[in-house]
Amino acid sequence: MKKLEQNPKIPTCTVGAFVLCGGRGTRLSPVLADRPKSMALIGETPFLQLLIERLRSQRVSDVILGTGYMAEKIESYFGSRNDLGMRIRCSREHEPLGTGGALKLAEPFISDPVLVLNGDSYVEWELLPMLELFTAKDAALVVVVQAVADVARYGSVALDHDGRVTEFIEKGIPAGPGLINAGVYLLRKQIVRELPAGTAISLEREVFPSILDRRVYGLVCTGLFIDIGIPDDLKRAQELLASRVGAASHDSSAPVSPEVLGGTT
Repeated sequence: MKKLEQNPKIPTCTVGAFVLCGGRGTRLSPVLADRPKSMALIGETPFLQLLIERLRSQRVSDVILGTGYMAEKIESYFGSRNDLGMRIRCSREHEPLGTGGALKLAEPFISDPVLVLNGDSYVEWELLPMLELFTAKDAALVVVVQAVADVARYGSVALDHDGRVTEFIEKGIPAGPGLINAGVYLLRKQIVRELPAGTAISLEREVFPSILDRRVYGLVCTGLFIDIGIPDDLKRAQELLASRVGAASHDSSAPVSPEVLGGTT
């Protein structure tokens, strides 16, 4: 595995990450039937590993993977400690809980604040400006937003002149350019504490719109953004990201003893 460079401006911090990778990926089933979508290969490297390498480049060393569908495929690849030099643990849901329910399941183990990433999107986010905005605005939530040519597939995010989120707009709106939720969040643990346990709930559709009065800010990201949720975009990711990764040295067929967090087995 290639050696990863770290940004010296980013201090090693106590912010841990939670990666949402429990989804079934139904739209990818024609081309990805043998694994969860976050484990789709980019060259010889699982997509999820690229996200974890991004976390490492930002000096995040404690990662929880929210697994579900084909959880064992992820758990057998990423042990509790591995050659990435990070602590990686798994929180497995046994029925679909949505993005909010999956995060609630791991509540005892997440940091405050916690960095949350969608496991099917590649975003060139930076931790330092997220932390600076979070602190300066005393925010409850910072959402990375991305400018795209067509927001119809994703829904959009409206910001005021100060960068505060004023509205999350659902998918299906008229096509056109705008800002979308890129699936990277820095949020206070109190938000997770308030979620109902054992209940399927969506962060994006139910939780975030309900807390707009609690200082929610958007941070615009201008780098590469790819959502691999459909076959065409998975192919695009394989083409665009292949030059950015080296072949993985980790043998995904080798048995690993992952740390599956208490109460989730």
